[in-house]
Amino acid sequence: MSRILLVEDEVVIRTELRRLLVRHGHDVIEAGSVEDASADHDLRAFDLVLADVRLPGAPGTALVGQCGGAPVVLMTSYATVKAAVDAVKRGAADYLSKPFDHAELVALLDHHLPGARSAPSALPDVAPGASVPAPSAPPVPPTSEDDELEGMVGGSAAMREVFARVRKVAPSEATLLVLGESGTGKETLARAVHRLSPRRQLAFVPVHCAAIPEGQIEGELFGYERGAVPGAISARAGLCEAAEGGTLLLDEIAELPPKVQARLLRFLQTGEVRRVGATRARRIDVRLIAATRRDLVAMVRDGSFMSDLYFRLRVLEIRLPPLRERPGDAVRLAESLLRRRAWAMGRAPLTLTPEARAAIAAAPWPGNIRELENAVHRAMVLVDASEIGLELLGLDAPPQPPLPAPAADAHEGEPPSDSLEGYFRRFVLEHQHELTETEIARRLGISRKALWERRQRLGIPRPRS
Repeated sequence: MSRILLVEDEVVIRTELRRLLVRHGHDVIEAGSVEDASADHDLRAFDLVLADVRLPGAPGTALVGQCGGAPVVLMTSYATVKAAVDAVKRGAADYLSKPFDHAELVALLDHHLPGARSAPSALPDVAPGASVPAPSAPPVPPTSEDDELEGMVGGSAAMREVFARVRKVAPSEATLLVLGESGTGKETLARAVHRLSPRRQLAFVPVHCAAIPEGQIEGELFGYERGAVPGAISARAGLCEAAEGGTLLLDEIAELPPKVQARLLRFLQTGEVRRVGATRARRIDVRLIAATRRDLVAMVRDGSFMSDLYFRLRVLEIRLPPLRERPGDAVRLAESLLRRRAWAMGRAPLTLTPEARAAIAAAPWPGNIRELENAVHRAMVLVDASEIGLELLGLDAPPQPPLPAPAADAHEGEPPSDSLEGYFRRFVLEHQHELTETEIARRLGISRKALWERRQRLGIPRPRS
């Protein structure tokens, strides 16, 4: 059992993380600040320290160097990414950007803990009536190497081509442009390229360009000198410098204002960064990956994106296909998510019903992988059994082949026989005593909710059992 110090000032987050780590067999000691942790505990007595960067009083980065040989893993929001990267350069073991997946956190901690556990340990002997500690979650079942690459899952021909391209471009130092609709996994692909590159041991700094106010983006990327921008009481390095030696991801790069586009072009041409208000430039070594869901060619035509910058960015290019163009991958992804989340939550494995698998495969998923992840996560929270069905996923049954029209028995007061409502009334009345509501809805090609609403509108109550 590993002894972990958890330093987090948000009580709700701290409680959730403690439960997660205890469920995976760790002994967790909590603190709300660096001062509390130092005053109440011997910082050298822990196997690992997990701390938020932004804390009341001293930041979590102050723990680096105070914990003996124990690795320090930092949790950071966007605003403190640079501080976390700087701490890694000074000796922190790693950092995670919020929000992060529980499985990602557990895997990262297991990687840094001495003597990573390959299998759950046996339960200790306990006295009769005593509570039994939860066993460690079982290891995640392996996935075929052909169907997974550094967190990306897919067995379709389109994704196998993407995997092959990633393996080719990762060792290169050239700038990479990643294109794809929202939710297709552009950041996941960028992380895969970084992990397979010679820079894997150095920083990966993701920047969501659309999330930074236009007036701040220049200073955030390139840094600024004291007094150069409002509120700049001291000089600050930008995120480009924070990624020195590693990889910088500029997500949604099409949202950069023209002035920043010009500065980025200069950086790509010279490899030099000049902070806002500075007179001298500094040369840095960074590999740039840019990503966008926008049509950059159309933006170049209408003048909203610099043509020179576009050609500098697309030295190498990978296009991620939407989920609707990846036959079979939606079900693969859903099952992979079920395995990993169940493992992270310490739950027994969950499966999908045949109806749920068919519905997942048939759904258009306009939000792509992000929409699918949300549906699976919601279902796992709500499920009370070992199988997840259509209702929990919020999906309709896939359309069924048309059924032969039922016999034209007269039903008093029903709409004409050639109307959809007439067909609906006859079908429901003839089958409601032999089929469940789920099966009736499936055969009609509608959801259970839609079936209930039509029953109410047409005055067809469900028969009493």
